[in-house]
Amino acid sequence: MRVHSVRAHTFQGSTTVPGDKSISHRALLFSALSEGLCRIENLGPGADVRSTAECLRRLGVSIERREGAVEVTGGGLTSLKAPTELLDCGNSGTTMRLLSGVIAGAGVGGTLDGDESLRKRPMRRILQPLREMGAAASGARNPDGDELAPLLFAPGKKLVGCRHELKVASAQVKSCLLLAGLFADGETVVREPEPSRDHTERMLRAFGVNLGFGPDGAVSIRRPDGPLHAPSILTVPGDPSSAAFWIGATLLIPGAAFEIECVDVNPTRTGFIRVLQRMGAEVVIEPTGERAGDPVATLRVKGGGRLKGTDVRAGEVPSLLDEIPMLAVVASQAHGVTTVSGASELRVKESDRLAQMVMGLRAMGVDVEEHPDGFRMEGPFPLKGAFIDAAGDHRIAMSFAIAGMCADGETSVKGAQWADISYPGFFQLLQKHSAGAVRIG
Repeated sequence: MRVHSVRAHTFQGSTTVPGDKSISHRALLFSALSEGLCRIENLGPGADVRSTAECLRRLGVSIERREGAVEVTGGGLTSLKAPTELLDCGNSGTTMRLLSGVIAGAGVGGTLDGDESLRKRPMRRILQPLREMGAAASGARNPDGDELAPLLFAPGKKLVGCRHELKVASAQVKSCLLLAGLFADGETVVREPEPSRDHTERMLRAFGVNLGFGPDGAVSIRRPDGPLHAPSILTVPGDPSSAAFWIGATLLIPGAAFEIECVDVNPTRTGFIRVLQRMGAEVVIEPTGERAGDPVATLRVKGGGRLKGTDVRAGEVPSLLDEIPMLAVVASQAHGVTTVSGASELRVKESDRLAQMVMGLRAMGVDVEEHPDGFRMEGPFPLKGAFIDAAGDHRIAMSFAIAGMCADGETSVKGAQWADISYPGFFQLLQKHSAGAVRIG
């Protein structure tokens, strides 16, 4: 599938965005490990979340779609069954990493695998700490000594809690180890060098699990004395990483105005907005309540203002990691120098996102320096239409389709179907709100 975009002269409207992908994965997992029925509303519709649901079904969990929602019937921490089939995680690193903690903790054993892209992503970062807790776990080896999918877990191993000092802040690794700690004897402690997304901690507390928080930022967990209790209804807030594309498109088009409703504004997820406001962007957050333990808001954005470059440092990166591709496009139109550092994690996503963004921006006329952990550019640059290969990455596809909306000539994005990983129907909506500046096919 290809998407073609040309300069947009108008961009108006309002929308909601799909349920947050990170929260959707966790809602399915925690409901499966609880006792009773949980109705999950606004569950993320993307392929990654569907991979988590299918893996849980193969572990014996009842998950049914009813009347626009998903109903999960959990049987408690001891209810999972040994899988008789491969646990196929598709393209979802979140599914593989979080489910590894559950498989190791529950002791049911199994093999987790995924598509060609997922098989390239590093997994030693979860396997080694799980082995330190007592798991019998292994992955395929690559020439660099890292371990990759498929991941094999032997059944019947009992875990013992220990302290984990993470070298890189990662909500996925932290969540994997906290999930394993739900089953382990003793205390499991995880400390990161910088705060990462805290959806796991918030949702564990919503399901009745007591957590400890140390003065050094460490979080600790013990196996609960009783069962986890799921709320009868859990509504997933809108995904801020998906909202980022609407925000970015609005800022790049003179006279544009857009509203995005019911977006998660958890402080660990709003780094993109904070950076944009620092650059001079008009993005207003209007709080509207809470969903699934996270605050939500309507975002009101106006475009066409003068943006100035900024420095994004390592400590900010965990709160905007997924939004950096869109940030790079916006920064190409800002006055002055923009730098991003501490973002080497982007090299091991669905693609090497740093390399793909630099390659695509250069094709569109941007003079950008690629660094091992980020990039530097001094804008603004007049963009020109170009051919872009999404390289199997949903965020690359969506970011460059939007870049084409403020470029001279036509931009053609190959592999646009990858947007369905997180945002099915995105390009149809973009076509509608841009008055035809986007064409599909």
